[in-house]
Amino acid sequence: MTQQRAHDRLLAFLGGAQARGHVLVLVITGKGRSEGEGVLKTMVPRWLAEPAFRELVVAYEHASRHHGGDGALYVRLRRRGPNSRRPDGGAGAANRLASLPKWST
Repeated sequence: MTQQRAHDRLLAFLGGAQARGHVLVLVITGKGRSEGEGVLKTMVPRWLAEPAFRELVVAYEHASRHHGGDGALYVRLRRRGPNSRRPDGGAGAANRLASLPKWST
C-alpha cells in the first residue's frame, strides 16, 4: 500500500479503537530491511505527531521485545468524553497499563 494509504488506515484504526473505548493499542510497523530502516518504522512516529493524530494519541513508546520491540509501538489513546465510559469503568485497561513501561510524550 502507498504511504498515504497507510497513513489514512492508521488514522482510521486509531479513531476506531478510541471509539470502542480502547486506551492502548499495539501498532506493528516492522523493522525494515537489514540495510536500513523500514518506511513505516520511520514514518509512523512522524505521523503520530501530526495534529489529526494528536487529537487521538496521548503518547507512544517502542514495544517490549515480546511484543515486537523496535518493530512495534505501544500507542496510548486519549479517553473519549465523560459520557462514554465503559461498563466496567475501564478497570481492566488500568491493570494492564500498570505493567507497561513509562510513556514518553
